[in-house]
Amino acid sequence: MIATVYTVFQPLFRLGLIPQILIGIVAGVFIALFTPDIAGNVALLGQLFIAALQAVAPILVFVLVTAAIAAHKKGQPTHIRPVLILYVVGTLIAALIAVAASFLFPTELSLNAGQIDGNPPGDIFSVLRDLLLNAVANPVSALMEANFIAILAWAIGLGLMLRQASDTTRQALSDLSTAVTRIVTLVIRLAPIGIFGLVAGTLAESGVEALLNYAQLLGVIVGCMLFVALVSNPLLVYLTTRKNPYPLVFTCLRGSAITAFFTRSSAANIPVNLELCRRLKLDADTYAISIPLGATINMCGAAITITVITLATTHTLGITVDFPTALLLCVVSALAACGVSGVAGGSLMLIPMAANLFGIPTEVAMQAVAIGFVISVVQDATETALNSSTDVLFTAAACRARQQSGSDHTI
Repeated sequence: MIATVYTVFQPLFRLGLIPQILIGIVAGVFIALFTPDIAGNVALLGQLFIAALQAVAPILVFVLVTAAIAAHKKGQPTHIRPVLILYVVGTLIAALIAVAASFLFPTELSLNAGQIDGNPPGDIFSVLRDLLLNAVANPVSALMEANFIAILAWAIGLGLMLRQASDTTRQALSDLSTAVTRIVTLVIRLAPIGIFGLVAGTLAESGVEALLNYAQLLGVIVGCMLFVALVSNPLLVYLTTRKNPYPLVFTCLRGSAITAFFTRSSAANIPVNLELCRRLKLDADTYAISIPLGATINMCGAAITITVITLATTHTLGITVDFPTALLLCVVSALAACGVSGVAGGSLMLIPMAANLFGIPTEVAMQAVAIGFVISVVQDATETALNSSTDVLFTAAACRARQQSGSDHTI
C-alpha cells in the first residue's frame, strides 16, 4: 500500500519545495471555495505547521548563535555591521515611501469601528524601555515565551564565554547545532502541507468581503510594500554589491516571502530563513546572528503599516501634516517598528503611539487599529513577507559585497 502511494505521488515528491508550496496554495484555495466545511478541518494542518516552527525557532536560535560565537576565531571575518546598516537604512526608506504614498493617495477611514482590547505603548521611550527589559529576561522564560531579544543576549554572552572552552565542548555545541538544524529541515519539508491548511482555513474563515470596504487603504499599504520589495530594496542591494540585484531579490522572495506570507510571523519564519541562507552558501557566523536579529529589528513592512494608517487617520480628522512632522513620523515609525514583536498583528498596536504625535486621542487611534485588524488577513501577511525576506536579502548582500571586495572586517 505504501509503495503504491509513493508510486502515484512520486512525480510530486521529485518537485522542489517552492513548486510543492505553490501546489499547496492552489489546493487550499480550491478547498476553501468549493468545500468550506472541509476547509475548517484542514486548517489544523496549518496550525500544526506554525506551532512546530514556533516551537523549534527559539532553541534553534539559541543553539546556533551560541555555537557560532563559541567557534569563532579571533580575526575571523563577520559582516554584521553592514547588515545592521542596511536594516536601519531600509526601514527609514520604507517609512519615507509610506509618507510619500499617503500624500499622493490620501485615504479616509470610517472611524466608527468597535473598540478592541490592548494597551499600546505611550511613547517611543516605552518601546525602547521594553526592549531593554526584554534583553535581561530569565533565559528559561525567554525560551518558553520566544523572547528573541533575551535569547540573543544570552546566546551571545554564553557564546563569548565558551570561546575559552575546550575543543571537546565546542565540538559538542557544533554537533548539537547540526542536530537541531536537521530537525528544522524536516519541519520545513512539511511546509507545502502546512500552507495548504493555512490557505484553506484563512479563506474559509475570513473571505474577501471584509477587505473590499477598505480597498484603498489596503492598496496604499500593499503598494508601498511592493515598491520597497521590488525597487528600493534592490537599489540598496545594487549599491552594496554593484551587481544586478534581481536574481537575489527573487530568490529571497521565493524562498522566504512565500512561507512568511502564510505563517504571518517573523519569528516562525526564522528557521526557513536560516535554511535559505545555508542554501545560498552565506557566512554561517553572520547569518546565525543577523537572521534572528532581523526578525526583531528589521521591520520595514511594520514602518509602512504604522505610517500609512496614522496618516490616513490624520487625513480623516482634517489634521494638516507638514513636511518636518512627516519626517519625524518616519523616524518614530522606524524606531517603533524595531519594537514590534515577531507575531501576527504586532505593528498595529504601535499606531496609537505614532498618532499621539498629532494629538489624536488613544480611543480614536484604537478605532484605526481595529480597521487594521479587519484588513490584517492581507496587510499583516504582506508585511511579514517583506520583513522576513528582507532579512535574508540584506544578509546576502552584505556577505557577497565582502566576498567581492576581498576585504574582511570583524565585528
